[in-house]
Amino acid sequence: MIDRVNPLALARAALLPAACITVMGYFAFHAVSGNAGLLAWQNYKAERASVDADASKIAAAKASLQRQVALLDPHHVDKDYADERVRRDLGVVGPNEVIIPLPDAK
Repeated sequence: MIDRVNPLALARAALLPAACITVMGYFAFHAVSGNAGLLAWQNYKAERASVDADASKIAAAKASLQRQVALLDPHHVDKDYADERVRRDLGVVGPNEVIIPLPDAK
């Protein structure tokens, strides 16, 4: 004799494995393409390289400004640098001096 399989019992038996597979699929999907997944990690690496490049530019600018500040220290001012700043910022020119404009070096 052939025994009939109860469809409701079969559905109940398949429910737990199906739920487990669904949960595993959810986590696998987000491990690859979620906010902190493998694809996002590649973007984070590229962004990190960009931020590091910007940080090195800012560090170079900071070092340049620190050198300029050191040249204008009130205790020992570099007279040539102070003279250059006064002439450039205030437009002070002596009566026997000739001004030769140079193109901006940028």
